[in-house]
Amino acid sequence: MRQRLATLLAAATLALLPTTAEASVTYPDPQPITGQQIIHDPTVLRLKSGGYVAYSTGGIIGARTSKDRVRWDDAGNAFSTPPSWWYEYNATGDPWAPDLSYRAGRYWLYYAVSSWGTNHSAIGVATSPTGLPGTWTDHGKVFTSETTDTWNAIDPAVIHADGRLWMSFGSYWTGIRMIELDPRTGKAIEEATVHHLATRPDAPYAVEGPYLVRHGRYYYLFASYDQCCAGVNSTYKIRVGRATKVTGPYVDSTGKPLLEGGGDLLLEGHGRYIGTGGESIFKDRGRDVLAYHYYDAEDGGTPKLGLNTLSWTRDGWPVVR
Repeated sequence: MRQRLATLLAAATLALLPTTAEASVTYPDPQPITGQQIIHDPTVLRLKSGGYVAYSTGGIIGARTSKDRVRWDDAGNAFSTPPSWWYEYNATGDPWAPDLSYRAGRYWLYYAVSSWGTNHSAIGVATSPTGLPGTWTDHGKVFTSETTDTWNAIDPAVIHADGRLWMSFGSYWTGIRMIELDPRTGKAIEEATVHHLATRPDAPYAVEGPYLVRHGRYYYLFASYDQCCAGVNSTYKIRVGRATKVTGPYVDSTGKPLLEGGGDLLLEGHGRYIGTGGESIFKDRGRDVLAYHYYDAEDGGTPKLGLNTLSWTRDGWPVVR
């Protein structure tokens, strides 16, 4: 999946209601932004100090900053050099799909290190007092997977639920999983139970990149379905289900379990905006904002940052605005 991404990013740098019915739906375009728009698998946060930071796949966790959420500037990388342990999982030391959050007076950056086509993978974590690139201290492995496992330790996303800390993760290799973390270390608790949240009935079980949000009395699981990293041939789209418990079971608005291939279609490619996915959600002045990448059909399939407001229907389902 990601092997094509490095080439795609390098070339680019150089150069509404949810529904399970696949009927004709009008999806909103991303909100207009300027500056450095190239990104993949974005995680975005409004900083306590003001302004915004985005981290992404590409480089040593590529960084973007913005003062107003409109103009984005290249801010280098989270790390100046890869931590040495990364090379155990990736010969180039190139991490994927970071997740940025704030708790206990620190910013926490989770990320995955792996190689195309294998589940010999690891999720790591770093902390920072400011959340800005160049200020991160790496703390090593959070959770790993091996070729004997039926899951893949990539695409992490962390959420607090009922006083406990949880991390969803995963992709192909039977879909989305979840484990509990120790809130003190930010790492998996000993002998953590691996919960199964979502999959699809047929190989290659193309669902990945989870993100969890609580709204009202429900937990909402957002995930990317189908194929990424193929430029204008990408078919990524974002689907969602919900549950009353963070560990599931998650169902869509028709009641179909996400463990049986369910999921309401929230956003898919339209017009020039191809392969919408790699999503995350952040709060900005009390509103939920959906961040994702799309492949720009008018710019050779370059992956770019998409931002849209999320609103919620009366019956509690998210809508992209």
